[in-house]
Amino acid sequence: MDDFRLKVFIAAARTLSFTRAAEQLYISQPAVSKHVGELESRYKVQLFTRRGSRLELTDAGRTMLEAAGRLLDDYRRLEYEMSLCADQTGGELRLGASTTIAQYLLPPILAHFTARFPGVRVSMSSGNSAEVEQALGEHAVDLGLVESLSRRQGLHYTLFRPDELVLVARPGGKYARRETVTPEELPRIPLVLRESGSGTLEVIAAALAARGIRLSQFDVTMRLGSTEGIKAFVRNSDAMAIVSVISVVDELRSGALRIVDIEGLTLSRDFVFVHAEAEPARLARRFIDFARADF
Repeated sequence: MDDFRLKVFIAAARTLSFTRAAEQLYISQPAVSKHVGELESRYKVQLFTRRGSRLELTDAGRTMLEAAGRLLDDYRRLEYEMSLCADQTGGELRLGASTTIAQYLLPPILAHFTARFPGVRVSMSSGNSAEVEQALGEHAVDLGLVESLSRRQGLHYTLFRPDELVLVARPGGKYARRETVTPEELPRIPLVLRESGSGTLEVIAAALAARGIRLSQFDVTMRLGSTEGIKAFVRNSDAMAIVSVISVVDELRSGALRIVDIEGLTLSRDFVFVHAEAEPARLARRFIDFARADF
């Protein structure tokens, strides 16, 4: 029922590329140009301008992007409300999840949810917590799942489940005999950390700051954007890493990694759902309730 031209425009506006918009929507680049041109003709405005080789939104384009996002949100809500009237759960649900949640928690939940509600079209994008919150604020996703401590103004948060971060090392190497370390020793141990904007990094920084220790004091061997990359690095070096315990279940069972306790320090956090409205849309609420019950 929704206007496909709006979807094309939104894809082009967010990527600032007709080529990438075409790839996302599985249409040709001339088709993107045609749909955007039709919108410009209809509203008698220019939506994009070129500055050299770079595509930029005009003021009218920015206004269109904000309004188009709201319209498509309303269309999806209408589709879901009508499916409920027909006693069916259907519609489109766009999820955004931070890296740890997307890799280790959501896949089995999504498998069960789509089997239970085959009429729901689910898509998921991943990034760090800050990127997921930004996508939600831009209406690029309907529901987010993040792991950060901070709370972004204008967004609303619902508890999913608790999590714990642990210090891990490979069984052999320089620290093979260490069972514990003190917080004060951490700055002298080579560490692999997540990138800026990561919820994991935020939790680590906050916990250590309470002990008077700053991340700037650390011996950071490498910063990586994925937990899988961090684990592979640690397995092949003398560096340690602080990661979610759910991300190393298989490695702990196989003996590829082991936990080194940090004396007197527990790194805990909550995984949370994040939504734009105080009460999530009904399809988002259905997923929240299902995920909590399924886990």
